[in-house]
Amino acid sequence: MTTAAELSDPGLSVAGMTETEPLPPAVIGSLSPSRAADFKSCPLLYRFRTIDRLPEAPSAAATRGTLVHAVLEQLFDLPAAERTIAAAQALLPDAWAHLCEESPEVVELFPGDSGDALAEWLHSAGALLETYFTLEDPTRLEPAAREERVEIVIDGLRLRGYIDRVDISPAGDIRIVDYKTGASPREAFEAKALFQMKFYALVLWRTRGAVPRQLRLMYLADGDTLTYVPDADELNRFERTLH
Repeated sequence: MTTAAELSDPGLSVAGMTETEPLPPAVIGSLSPSRAADFKSCPLLYRFRTIDRLPEAPSAAATRGTLVHAVLEQLFDLPAAERTIAAAQALLPDAWAHLCEESPEVVELFPGDSGDALAEWLHSAGALLETYFTLEDPTRLEPAAREERVEIVIDGLRLRGYIDRVDISPAGDIRIVDYKTGASPREAFEAKALFQMKFYALVLWRTRGAVPRQLRLMYLADGDTLTYVPDADELNRFERTLH
């Protein structure tokens, strides 16, 4: 039977838990990679977005990024041999319609449009998809996960986010892939670009017990890639940075 002394000690068992089962950690805060990057670059921006929750109107560029990500996720639902440029382009209209249903505010990006501006914008999304096919051959890939939600609590800090794609080789090596619809950064800004990827690498390391073998950013505006190989010491330092 659990005694009063045991109940007063948060490190001991409580009703419904075994003697060896620890209490769940208390969560003192939550961070996504984008909000962590906001705070690192501008604490006031972090306050506006996370604490004050000031509304932000959708932009055409950000919405196009969301649309392209959705199509690339759906592309891998197709049989390998059918993952072609034409198939990706064909997915765009339905993906746009679904986005409008989920986020009706994006329709306001084209108020009173006769259709020309929307058609041009969709064409620009299609051009980004074409660039993707110059960077890799999706018919030769079978991702382990797409748009995977990852989350872990470390010392009271909840780290959470969505990874565009996780590839796992036959040998068990993990690669984290992220699609970017902008242009690749100049060398001086590569560390900022990799911040999000190190965040995901840390969470996967802590949840799966293996440091990802490679982090890969794919820039669809200019057809460039940025690859990085993390190690455990670096991810430990990154964890301290997040705290």
